[in-house]
Amino acid sequence: MNKINLTIQRKAIFEVVQHAEDHPTAADVIERLRGKGFNFAYGTVYNSLRYLTDVGLIRELKLGEAVSRYDARTDEHQHIVCTKCGRVDEVLTELPNEWLQKVAHETKYSIEHAQVVLEGVCEQCATK
Repeated sequence: MNKINLTIQRKAIFEVVQHAEDHPTAADVIERLRGKGFNFAYGTVYNSLRYLTDVGLIRELKLGEAVSRYDARTDEHQHIVCTKCGRVDEVLTELPNEWLQKVAHETKYSIEHAQVVLEGVCEQCATK
């Protein structure tokens, strides 16, 4: 295992993602860093997010939006997105193995990783 090189910038960025209740975008991370008194260049933040993703400390989520979001939770789980407000929540229900086998059979793919994004209306938006 290669040693993970956490510079001061990478550590600060990792902590922002790790303590986020949501799944922040790079712009959210930059804003939160500024709120903590850090003023890193955009390139530094983007490169650090890429590095943290590459070494497996965070996950990059492409949830059908134009921008990626980041998640410090790296275990297998899915996400659900509110179609009204854009809120993103974690789905911890496991994907049925039978479904993955059917997909593999239908497509002739050897499935290495599944990322399913569910869409719906969150409880707050549904009660408005």
